[in-house]
Amino acid sequence: MRLVRVEASIDSQYLATYKADGVIVATATGSTSYSLAAGGPILYPQSKDLLLVPITPHLSSAYALVMPSKTVIQLRVVAAHQSMLSIDGHINLPLADSASITVKHSPNTVRFLRIHPEDSFYRSLEQKLKGKQ
Repeated sequence: MRLVRVEASIDSQYLATYKADGVIVATATGSTSYSLAAGGPILYPQSKDLLLVPITPHLSSAYALVMPSKTVIQLRVVAAHQSMLSIDGHINLPLADSASITVKHSPNTVRFLRIHPEDSFYRSLEQKLKGKQ
């Protein structure tokens, strides 16, 4: 992979241009996977917030942002070479130079069946972080 420039805007206001391997946008569900490995925070499972996390930024902002659920994130990719949009690591789509991606919460909701008690989140998180899965 090569370095890309990703121009990030939040609610139509320019935020930063990341020079990085990429940018992660995650929900609470995704906050304990790739986002955590890239230096992002862990969100509580019921959090509606969104994360914006640069992936190994080069000479640019290296901080992760936690934003409210109503936030609209717009990313514009600037790269002279082929770039990819990866969605949950399962869907990979090629992006043209200056491609624009808009990320926002869907008005649709999904219900999940819980098989562990709610209070097990921190216990299982600690075990996973210690490598005792």
